[in-house]
Amino acid sequence: MFLQLKKLFQYISQNKKIIMSLFRIKSLNKLMAESTDSANGLKRTLTANNLIALGIGAIIGTGVFVLTGTAAANHAGPALVLSFILSGLGCAFAGLCYAEFASMIPIAGSAYTYSYATLGEFIAWIIGWDLILEYLFGAATVAVGWSGYVVSFLESFNIHIPPALCSAPLTHDLTGWHSTGAILNFPAMIIIAVMTWLLVVGIKESSRFNSFIVVVKIIIILLFIFFGMSYIDTANWHPFIPAEEIRDGKSFYGISGIFAGAGVIFFAYIGFDAVSTAAQEAINPQKDMPKGILISLLVCTILYIAVSLVLTGIVNYRELDVAAPIALAIDKSGNGLAWLGIPVKIGAIAGLSSVVLVMMMGQPRIFYSMAKDGLLPPVFGKVHPKYKTPYVTTILTGLLAGIVAGIFPIGILGELVSIGTLLAFVIVCAGIIVLRYKRPEIVRPFKTPMVPLVPILGAGICLLQMAALPADTWYRLIIWMVIGIAIYFAYGKKNSKLNQGD
Repeated sequence: MFLQLKKLFQYISQNKKIIMSLFRIKSLNKLMAESTDSANGLKRTLTANNLIALGIGAIIGTGVFVLTGTAAANHAGPALVLSFILSGLGCAFAGLCYAEFASMIPIAGSAYTYSYATLGEFIAWIIGWDLILEYLFGAATVAVGWSGYVVSFLESFNIHIPPALCSAPLTHDLTGWHSTGAILNFPAMIIIAVMTWLLVVGIKESSRFNSFIVVVKIIIILLFIFFGMSYIDTANWHPFIPAEEIRDGKSFYGISGIFAGAGVIFFAYIGFDAVSTAAQEAINPQKDMPKGILISLLVCTILYIAVSLVLTGIVNYRELDVAAPIALAIDKSGNGLAWLGIPVKIGAIAGLSSVVLVMMMGQPRIFYSMAKDGLLPPVFGKVHPKYKTPYVTTILTGLLAGIVAGIFPIGILGELVSIGTLLAFVIVCAGIIVLRYKRPEIVRPFKTPMVPLVPILGAGICLLQMAALPADTWYRLIIWMVIGIAIYFAYGKKNSKLNQGD
């Protein structure tokens, strides 16, 4: 044991320069200079309201329209409201850390850029590679959900799409991968293609489209809350925290069910960090980025709590394990809410559309920042001469997301997105602590309160949720990271602008 430790220390001392080069930090002055380079950078057109709409557009989607029922039926019961508060609290801690970084370093790249300025190049590469899981796979995941709602909506008008053309050709269970006999999920691929075109045309046009969709889905949700209140049977709220049950060795409900429910509905909050990827396109990022992140989180948490209370009040929680829980609640109300059936499906389609848009907006800007730093080939940093958008990476993201959405089932994609996002949150929270102690003199337009307590709580809650994810998800994350590390040492490390002395 001691001999092995001695050899390790000898290796470190002999290769100290190489190891230290992995943790070289990008100058904050350099980052700020890039953020003000309007001639060669991205076009600044986004206001505070645009950023808030982007945040709401990214958050409200799969969570409220799909996962609320599953979490209530299998984990928390009526106490689902507590699960939303717990999960939202973890995101709020991470959001406060994101807000400080976004106001201090208003440049595209989100957690990747923040890590480069605090924890070093290798960690920045890891988080940049990891964010692909969140944005690219996240867009694909929501596109698959969008496909399901569109198929259901069309069936309301007796328009039937064959399952072979709207289902994943692959599925996965305990025995491995299997063919479903389907060809491709074409609706999922179509929505990816439409959003890719919108994002190439321009961020302002995309944000206008997103803002319109956000208004539509908030109106639908408010209608459900307002009119659904009249059909609440308070008996469905008792017991508010169902007694713990053990089935096949697994625990359901009780206090542990509230925590399990929080882990399931964490996906409902994924996306608020996509606001930070648009920092270089915000007109007044120092002031507006914290507003965009924190206000969107607050609004969505309030809506989630209200929806979960109405939903579990209309329908007994044990009946909510369905793909469209809000639609079920409308059916349970009899004819009273029947008129909301079609609008809810439209709201779900609109809601999921905006999530796809914002997810696909985030990924190209991560690629753009990595290319500007030399960690990816220069073509990834090309900006369209007319639209001033990172069009090469937007098209590449659209192609990859379209293929993934067309082939893979939603369950596998969702787990990968969750673990990738949680890891990003942990690193951002850690970066706030590091930078506060290493560079206390830096001007911070927005400061995370109670440091290091808030970052520690944010990182801790996210780590607990990561620990609760299935082992297979961890294996896929490790394989993904091994591929990314190989690319870094094959290309990124030697081509890094920091390595070349820029």
